[in-house]
Amino acid sequence: MAQIRLIVGLGNPGSEYEASRHNAGFWLADALAASAHAGFTANAKLHGLAAQVDVGSNGVRLLKPSTFMNRSGLSVASTLRYFGIAPEEMLVAHDDLDLPPGTVRLKFDGGHGGQNGLRDIFSHLGHGKFHRLRIGIGHPGHRDRVTPWVLGRPNREDAVLIERAVDDAVADMPAIVSGDFEAAMRRLHTAR
Repeated sequence: MAQIRLIVGLGNPGSEYEASRHNAGFWLADALAASAHAGFTANAKLHGLAAQVDVGSNGVRLLKPSTFMNRSGLSVASTLRYFGIAPEEMLVAHDDLDLPPGTVRLKFDGGHGGQNGLRDIFSHLGHGKFHRLRIGIGHPGHRDRVTPWVLGRPNREDAVLIERAVDDAVADMPAIVSGDFEAAMRRLHTAR
């Protein structure tokens, strides 16, 4: 498997969305930057905020699209092109309604599962052949409540679980980035 050269955190820009469930991907990107004492800078060519960090012994680019979630593909496709990175060398971190809070799963390829950021990336790339880090945010129980759920803030208990899942993913990022997905999956997919 390929090494990871780009990690994209999906979310919505703006302080009103900062603590929302939909921004779990941003939470991961921010945690990685903080662990490397790196900051994000706006890059108009990439339609996003970018940083460069060392994860283990590998240099990796971080991206937080400054487009809204449903336009993430523009930023992702621009960044892949600009740096000459293949889609299979990319990891996209995003919130996932189908996983309970506190859960994190690695996946390669497959469908978008209705996640609007992934859907737009698919439309720009023409496929889904890239790695995903699915961060569980739970489901409100009925599809009519999904939009306010993902755009809302998790309660204290769920927030702690999501943050713990992000911390677990950050701890396993050296294995993920180096391409040792099996080892990372064994750890991350084992229930606590």
